[in-house]
Amino acid sequence: MSFTAWIALLVILATVYALIKRYEARFVLLTGGLFLCCISLQPMDALNRFATVMTNSSLIMAICSSMGFAFVIAHTGCDQNLVTLLVKPLKKLGIFILPVATIITAFINLAIPSAAGCAAAVGTTFIPVMVRSGIRPAAAGMAILLGTYGSLLSPGTSHNPFVADLSGLQVMDFIFLHSPYSFVVLGIAAIGSCVVGILCRDNQATADEIKAYEDATGGNVEVTKVNILKALAPLVPLVLLLLGNTVVPAIKMGVAQAMVIGAVITLLICLVNPQQFTKEFFQGMGNAYGSVMGIIIAASVFAAGLESAGLVGAFVDLLRGSNEFARWGGSLGPFFMSVITGSGDAATMAFNQAVTPHAADFGMTIPNLGALAFISGCLGRTMSPIAGVVIVISGLSATAPIQLVKRTAVPMIIAVFVVALIMV
Repeated sequence: MSFTAWIALLVILATVYALIKRYEARFVLLTGGLFLCCISLQPMDALNRFATVMTNSSLIMAICSSMGFAFVIAHTGCDQNLVTLLVKPLKKLGIFILPVATIITAFINLAIPSAAGCAAAVGTTFIPVMVRSGIRPAAAGMAILLGTYGSLLSPGTSHNPFVADLSGLQVMDFIFLHSPYSFVVLGIAAIGSCVVGILCRDNQATADEIKAYEDATGGNVEVTKVNILKALAPLVPLVLLLLGNTVVPAIKMGVAQAMVIGAVITLLICLVNPQQFTKEFFQGMGNAYGSVMGIIIAASVFAAGLESAGLVGAFVDLLRGSNEFARWGGSLGPFFMSVITGSGDAATMAFNQAVTPHAADFGMTIPNLGALAFISGCLGRTMSPIAGVVIVISGLSATAPIQLVKRTAVPMIIAVFVVALIMV
């Protein structure tokens, strides 16, 4: 590795330490990324990445619109009606509410391929339900985070058509090829959420923990009489997205459009002051950009620094230069790169572009190696404290990112070794 790549390793350690100590995350990530780009004599890489991500339309639309909808749902009390309606039957599940939430999130992630967008849409509804069912906020966030693995089976995920094209397969044929392995990992995630919850006693949230969560997220006191229409209002965008992307393609739409329709329907149901309602919606959008998008932008600058320093490139070259290591590198390489950079997409694309076309040299096929890297990159992202989806769920659950990833780490590590063993 180059001298700058070794420095990048030290910067990673310093960054992780600073995040664990809960220094301002945006400052830490921006500083680390800009520093690495500067010592690599490529300062514009950091600035260009900043400019690119700050205008990322898919992230902005999904996250900001979802947070705007969340604000008006809280403003009208619809969230409390839904929580009161659902808590009673869900409480009977006890700790098993965690794997149920993971599986539900994974299913919805099929329709909303963006991990951050899915987390923003689903977490708004399910995290309060779990917390008020006695689950600690960190465990509730963990269940949603583990469920954001479901996009692997979506034809809308960029990696499926990319590897399918490399392999000369149709997209759905490639999805069918890796779906058995993807379902195995989903099973590990669901079971893992339950086991971790039991070991951490996450089904024993105290009244103080629940109150602290509600204070941090603006939660209100539960209503005593449920208005069914208000209780169903938070689900409108999810239903539209699911139907539009599955059985009713005529109403297929993006996350932002579904959130706006949901907001309009909520306004008609609740008949509140439309001017204040509108203010709340846009206040939520602005809050999402400043807090959630701000950290995602900073994390992207940090990833640009790692690339400019040559650390990512050195790792890919190592995998390419060793045939035997590349067999395991197809899993562990993208996995660790995703943990470090917080981006499963960047790590997987780098590997699949540089290494996967040479799969025959490793005694493998392009579809298998491409799917292995794809799955492993997603697993690594799920246990990275600087991943965008982790930051989104951290805000929704009022929990530090490190509290989420220390719960997802064990299931994800087990899963990456299981996949490597059964696919290689």
